[in-house]
Amino acid sequence: MSVIPDSRKVTTTAAFAFVVVLSAFGGRSVYAQASPSTSAKPAANYWVYVGAESADLIHRLRFGPDGITVEKTIAAGLYPTETEGPHGLMISRDGRYLHMTTGHGLPDGMYFRYELGPDTLVGDPIPLGMFPATIDVTPDGLYAFAANFNLFGEHVPSTISVIYTPDNVEVAQIETCTMPHGSRLNAMGTMQYSVCMMDDQLVEIDTRSFRVARRFSVDKGQEGAIAAKPEAGHDMAGHAMAMQRGSMKQPTCSPTWAQPGVKGDRIYVACNKSNEIVAIDAVTWSVVRRLPAGEGVYNLGITRDGKTLIATNKRGQSLSLLDTETGQELARLTTKRKIVHGVAVSPDDRYAFISVEGIGSEPGTLEIVDLAARKIVASVDVGQMAGGIDVKMAGK
Repeated sequence: MSVIPDSRKVTTTAAFAFVVVLSAFGGRSVYAQASPSTSAKPAANYWVYVGAESADLIHRLRFGPDGITVEKTIAAGLYPTETEGPHGLMISRDGRYLHMTTGHGLPDGMYFRYELGPDTLVGDPIPLGMFPATIDVTPDGLYAFAANFNLFGEHVPSTISVIYTPDNVEVAQIETCTMPHGSRLNAMGTMQYSVCMMDDQLVEIDTRSFRVARRFSVDKGQEGAIAAKPEAGHDMAGHAMAMQRGSMKQPTCSPTWAQPGVKGDRIYVACNKSNEIVAIDAVTWSVVRRLPAGEGVYNLGITRDGKTLIATNKRGQSLSLLDTETGQELARLTTKRKIVHGVAVSPDDRYAFISVEGIGSEPGTLEIVDLAARKIVASVDVGQMAGGIDVKMAGK
């Protein structure tokens, strides 16, 4: 692992009327956003970690009263000749560690753990399943759950890897369904949720037994509980052959994210294909409502007060802010570049931090949304294909 010096800094005016972006790639641009009457300068510092998947980099940025600065850039991965792709990033709730997955490898990706501050590796990285993508960590920090997306393999059921983080040991691989993604735990840490892009399913795992507890079909017109055990009538080889022949029913939802509500009574599922979010009651295991979303809704985040859902619209070059009580879209904000990816909400619910991949040779982008003003207030370029993202504050 190496650290790349970085002096990029974005400064804001006293009125915070515009942001000057100093690009790491030789450019300079003005990205006008919030007016003085609707957005004030941040009073605290926020540290954002974002992975650049095509560049094998992790950036640490500081956003605060003096603007936004890329403080450090870390070279991620083990193999200099390979693009390993830092994909999933999650900061432990005590703020001590960054948990990261690489989506590529030889052929499987890996799990890495960094001590925040020095941003140095803790223990040896370990291999997981095929293309480990999104990751989440239990509230006590002892276990991480990573979805093995299996992007390049055959369309057969894949797994969720369970890692005992103090020892960097994979203790289980739990079979779920085809192309699992969007790994998120409820606030209590008792249940882990993921979705299966090719099977139109939401899967619930009991984190105490490491077993699939329930499944839910988000196939439009067929919504409802389904059998928990995948082996019941599920022929993996037959599944793959049907996909190759094109005879298998195509997904109507193609879910990419599962976001539990703060009380654990709702699960929000992003339907990337149908451009909507399905709200599911976690108690009755039934659909509560469907929320219209932007084109290609992809990742979801929720404020700590549970009132606002943030959705990235991957095909729509935008993000949506939605009221969880009414289902109303409060705002749709256009991003600087295309392929909007991840979202992380600050611990004080003031800001949402959005990663944008960019296209081709374009750099990735970090965009910052003032959730009260419902405006993008800052933007800075980072490495190519910005994806996984999380944020922390001092003392939170």
